Amino acid sequence: MGRRGRRHSTGFGYIGFGNNQSTFNQKTSVPFSVYKEKLDLEAHLHYEMEFLHKDLTKADKQKIKDKIRRQERQLFIRTTVVSIIVFAIVAYIAYYLINQILSR
Repeated sequence: MGRRGRRHSTGFGYIGFGNNQSTFNQKTSVPFSVYKEKLDLEAHLHYEMEFLHKDLTKADKQKIKDKIRRQERQLFIRTTVVSIIVFAIVAYIAYYLINQILSR
């Protein structure tokens, strides 16, 4: 017993579509190749690597993991430094304002 198709009769048609049956029977799914191209582009932009259609060796897998971990570590360090600088500036401004208010 096969799956029932998504076929609509053109008799009930919506205004503006006319009686064109292809309007109701179009396929909306995107083929895998489009997603593969997007994934390949994102990986190339973010991790400077190309996807290959072959099995990776353990050394290649470890190299990729190390590269990703190094990038994440750099991002964490950068975020920490910026956060500390912003916190120091806010703390100094608060200290300065409190001293100005109390000295009056």
